[in-house]
Amino acid sequence: MNVLSAKKGFLYIGGILLVVWLSIFCYIWFPDIIPDFLHLRTKGSLAKKLHGGAGSIEDTAKDKLSSSVNINPSSPDVVHVCITTSKNTVGGAIALINSIISNTKSPVMFHIVSDLDSMDQISIWIKETKLKSINYELKGFPAEMVAGKVKVRGGRQELASPMNYARYYLPQLFPKLRSRIIFIDDDCIVQGDISELYNMKIHPDHLAAFSSDCVGVGKHLSHMENNYANYIDFKHKAVVKMGIKPTECAFNTGVFVSDLSQWRKFNITKQLEAWLELNVKEEVYGNEKGGGGSQPPMMLVFHKLYSNINPMWNVRHLGLTPGSSYTTHFLQGGKLLHWSGRYKPWGRSAQHSELWEKYYIPDPTGHFQLIRRD
Repeated sequence: MNVLSAKKGFLYIGGILLVVWLSIFCYIWFPDIIPDFLHLRTKGSLAKKLHGGAGSIEDTAKDKLSSSVNINPSSPDVVHVCITTSKNTVGGAIALINSIISNTKSPVMFHIVSDLDSMDQISIWIKETKLKSINYELKGFPAEMVAGKVKVRGGRQELASPMNYARYYLPQLFPKLRSRIIFIDDDCIVQGDISELYNMKIHPDHLAAFSSDCVGVGKHLSHMENNYANYIDFKHKAVVKMGIKPTECAFNTGVFVSDLSQWRKFNITKQLEAWLELNVKEEVYGNEKGGGGSQPPMMLVFHKLYSNINPMWNVRHLGLTPGSSYTTHFLQGGKLLHWSGRYKPWGRSAQHSELWEKYYIPDPTGHFQLIRRD
């Protein structure tokens, strides 16, 4: 009797273990059968994406998502702003956000995109400082989305950073957003009312608004001639076929306004990716003075399809040299200041960093530190 009882007990326990094992197996491998009530599949879906499995950028971005929304994002009064940032520049994004909310009364929805490793730091930075009341969503950009699609031939290898290309994927990152959006590089601050830029007039036949390099004070400060030939290889047959004149004026892609419904309609992302992939196989851009990076494909795709942003809404080249390029009086009237170039306002050699530091909020995690002269 004791032997039989023991045998029955072992069989009973074995049966329970088998059921548990089968349940776990089905939970992981058959998600359509058993709901994700334990919220454990996020890591699995990310791993699948990282290793080339099925899924979309939207799925991957959702694997890590932090948000706080106290407004109706679809309201016509809301200004939508996208900022992309990464570990080495995240303090710039914080200063930019603070500068925007400090100078407008309009409701703003921030769409923040970062590398996956910086998301927790950004969340803490927002939740434990004066920014805790902003409306935002924070999504991680998987570097694998552009793996094998980027080749920078010039000397500035930092232009190959995957985060430089996150701006190509705005409709995929924010699938519910059907309105206008302003994209702003994280080496900027805004001193004007952001609603003015958001509501600027864009020609009906245009797909976006950019800052022309041949208009405003910035054209006198660049070391380049501000034309397409400084960015694009005009010997390439695909470029020749477009009929662009090498002397045509370039534009800056660090600040732009675009309607995402139009972006989707004309499949802008696919067009940008096509130029990326072609440049990997054959040199289309990268060895010119302007270097490679994310700018040349946008110049090709949006050629003749953009309206001009008021020059005071992108006063750039502040990071071009360590020496002062502008007077403080002039910069105080600039509505958006842009430290485009190597010398960033959180670094030791930046010019006019005091204007930027006015909006900087110290990192509560202590990881991001300003570099200042002793």
